[in-house]
Amino acid sequence: IGGGLHYFNGISRLNNQSTLNFMTLDNNRQSWSTLGLTDQFARHVGAFAKGKFGKLQYRVAINDALTNGLDTRDPYDTNGAAVYAGKRLLGSKDAGKVYAGYFDYNILDQESNFLPFKVGSYLGTKKVFNIGAGFFLHPNGSVVADNGSLKGDDVSIFAIDAFYDAPVGSDNSAVTAYATYQSNNYGENYMFSAYGTGSMLYSHVGYLIGGDKTKTRFQPYLSYGSNSYDATDDNMNVLGVGINAYMSGHNSKLTLEYKNQKFGDSKTGALTLQAMIYL
Repeated sequence: IGGGLHYFNGISRLNNQSTLNFMTLDNNRQSWSTLGLTDQFARHVGAFAKGKFGKLQYRVAINDALTNGLDTRDPYDTNGAAVYAGKRLLGSKDAGKVYAGYFDYNILDQESNFLPFKVGSYLGTKKVFNIGAGFFLHPNGSVVADNGSLKGDDVSIFAIDAFYDAPVGSDNSAVTAYATYQSNNYGENYMFSAYGTGSMLYSHVGYLIGGDKTKTRFQPYLSYGSNSYDATDDNMNVLGVGINAYMSGHNSKLTLEYKNQKFGDSKTGALTLQAMIYL
């Protein structure tokens, strides 16, 4: 049990993801589901409890919502769509608390839950297969304009996911795979930045090519996400293809990734080369 500004989040593995050991170039943006809306860089001020029952790990929290989040819109200017500003517009008494939890069953090797951060890829050092589920609830978190007055709209997010990471053969090869389905309710026809009321499917898979661990190793990967929104008939589909070059595990690596995003008539593509070094 603890408290303060913490990272014991709910919803999914990716909403608890460490930034030090991504397999992909960056986290799936929609998986940090409240980033800047109710929290400070995915961290809330509140109280949490975490632990395990056998192979089942859990983390639950009651937190204060951020007052001045990224969504600064006026509900009277959104044609009836919700604005995520319940605490700012309705006050702490009606919209001040958020409730979150994540539960994952460790079928194979047991992961540590001493720290809140979930590992993106173990690079074959563990054999992990986890199935998880989580939630995030914010009563009156959003606000809609209704006949000239403001009305609270509850925010609820639920997800299920699975994570597999294991060595393959005896040549230091390894596979990493993740998949999640997430139901997002940010309020009536909510649509803002990376967030929207609807649903999300996301998956990624990578293969670490075998070889001497003391030399540079390569890990090609593929990611795909599809987001549907109540506010529009168009889905947002994002495809990523990349490769990691590990000089010293996650401590020193290069990542090259091409990402293609299609949303309605809009199509964008980006090629990014990133170097990461940490001690």
